[in-house]
Amino acid sequence: MAKWLDGGGQMAERIRNHDWAATPLGPLDQWPDALKTTVALCLASRFPQAILWGPALLTLHNDAFIPILGQKPLALGKPFSEVWQEAWADIGMMADRAMAGEAVYIEDFPLTINRNGGPERAYFTFCYSPIRGHDGEVLGMLDTVTETTSSVVTNQRLNFLDNLGRAVTEATDPDQILAITTGMLVEHLGLSSCAYAVMAPDQDGFTICGDAVAPGSPRLVGQYHLHDFGRLAVSRLRSGLPLVINDNLRELAADEAATFQAIGITATICMPLIKGGRLTALMAIHDRVPRVWTDYEQALISEVTERCWAHIQRVQANAEVREAMATLEALNATLEHRVEERTTQLLHTEAVLRQTQKLEAIGQLTGGVAHDFNNLLTIIRSSLHFLQRPNLDGERRERYLKTMADSVDRGAKLTGQLLAFARRQALSPQVFEAGPRLEAMADMFDTATGARVHVKLQLPQAPCHIRADLSQLETAVINLMLNGRDAMAGEGTLRLRLLADQHMPEQPGVFAAISVTDSGVGIAPELLERIFDPFFTTKAPGEGTGLGLSQVFGFAKQSGGDVKVNSIQGQGTSFTLYLPQAPAPAAQLPGDADSGTQVQPVGERRRILVVEDNPDVGNFTAQILHDHGYHISWACSAEEALAQLNGPNGNFDAVFSDVVMPGIGGLALARELRKQRPQLPVILTSGYSEAIAEGGHQGFAFLAKPYSAEQVCQMLGKVLDA
Repeated sequence: MAKWLDGGGQMAERIRNHDWAATPLGPLDQWPDALKTTVALCLASRFPQAILWGPALLTLHNDAFIPILGQKPLALGKPFSEVWQEAWADIGMMADRAMAGEAVYIEDFPLTINRNGGPERAYFTFCYSPIRGHDGEVLGMLDTVTETTSSVVTNQRLNFLDNLGRAVTEATDPDQILAITTGMLVEHLGLSSCAYAVMAPDQDGFTICGDAVAPGSPRLVGQYHLHDFGRLAVSRLRSGLPLVINDNLRELAADEAATFQAIGITATICMPLIKGGRLTALMAIHDRVPRVWTDYEQALISEVTERCWAHIQRVQANAEVREAMATLEALNATLEHRVEERTTQLLHTEAVLRQTQKLEAIGQLTGGVAHDFNNLLTIIRSSLHFLQRPNLDGERRERYLKTMADSVDRGAKLTGQLLAFARRQALSPQVFEAGPRLEAMADMFDTATGARVHVKLQLPQAPCHIRADLSQLETAVINLMLNGRDAMAGEGTLRLRLLADQHMPEQPGVFAAISVTDSGVGIAPELLERIFDPFFTTKAPGEGTGLGLSQVFGFAKQSGGDVKVNSIQGQGTSFTLYLPQAPAPAAQLPGDADSGTQVQPVGERRRILVVEDNPDVGNFTAQILHDHGYHISWACSAEEALAQLNGPNGNFDAVFSDVVMPGIGGLALARELRKQRPQLPVILTSGYSEAIAEGGHQGFAFLAKPYSAEQVCQMLGKVLDA
């Protein structure tokens, strides 16, 4: 019986067992073929479908349609308008269109339906398709439907949360965030009001700080007590659980409901904020009429509350950061001012200290110079006194003259050491192999000190050439060896070592390192900073001038090197002299070598131009050269010298010129003569010249002041013979 219902599931059996005779459709076996065929297709479909037949739109449906009906009474055989009477005002017109022959399709259509004991908002996508007979007449319609409530609600929630997030992003105040949130919730959910409150420390009193209300609803701002709203509110909210009331008049005691009703609230959802185990704040949504809160609404207010508190914490954190930054900036400004003040004070103190140290050093320097020169002047003055006696015999006269000459030499040496320390001496750098020179110095020192001091020499296997002033190098090494001898009390082993291809930190180039190491008493750490100061000495009075290490320091620096000291008290001291290493020079021609013995030349009436601005020195130099057979002309300045050289009697054989003079000076004169008369010999002389000290002789012959008659004549003979 009714084989076309076979395989139609639960609804097929219900259709088979239903009393259709009492309906306009009549018994099953009398149903038209179009209806039977449509019902068979509907029952076999997995999509929710309902057949609405005849003018009354009697309902038949498949198993998949049952969930859409929910807990509604049995819909089988009933008019569709009766089944969905609560929504018929929204869908009735669409049904009429379908029965008129139009296929009606609509997506995510919102309907308020009652299928689970109360009204609810649901969304459906459905199609009403006309069912026609053989003659084309519309006999009914097929309702194919899908409920989209879940996806629509999810999208609505996400859109709302996204819009809320965008709205509060730029908010910088918690009240602003809460005002935006409550306003959007009232509009989105169709509420009568939404409010937020801050709890008192006793967790009972609370203050509603802000609210959003729909037109016609009362404002809620004010102070309240939680216990007035009932035991359910107290227990759930203090436990951190939401309070959900659909109708307080039915669900609460009369006195508790009266508290809600007094402020226009019948339905409510209240969300608590627990911090540190204490109830600290509330957010609530309300309706003035009974309302069954949906899962969507409960989930949304929960998530919005959580996000709202997070936004508030962000704003508060930002405010704290801004406050901390402002405090830090103020502190930095104060600190910078204090640091600037302190730095200024320190710089002033440092400047005063440097000035004090400078004055102390100058005092020590001038005192030492005065002391040594006064000693020399005393010897010279005393010798002059004795030389003025008429009855002085020849032997004593020679002794006094020699004493005066020795004093002059010591004075010249003293000024040379001072200039060496100041790096203002006139050097004559040359490239030479250091090993043989050090070997000769070691042999000389070994012989001079006897058997008690032994010099141990260590040289590299390969030749090591350096660029330096040989005479000053010998003086520096001898000074270091003498200091080492004295540190060992005249007994022990001095180690003299040469190392090639050394490097110095922060100073480019390759250096040769000459070390002098003793096994003496060492130097106290507090004295290491002063050992290179001129006239500083730890020796007993009369045992040292305090200028030896000053000469070493100045010579090393002016030569482009340095001197380092390493000392351990009780174990000894090592001084290392670093000097620029140079490639080996080209081999000398046999005739270029200095013979080492100079015969004092005779003037042979050669014409010499003396350029000297000091009358006493000029007269003395002219007299020396005249006595040795030279023909002399004297100019008081470089400008006058150029005038004589370019005049009618300007055919001179050599020029002997001071360096430091008013006007263009001797060095500029020499350079000009090199351009005008490259074959004319020029000898420069100076007690001190900054230009010579910094730039060297620039290829000109040089004779340092003070000089003797023999030195002048020897230098002239050398350049004239060349």
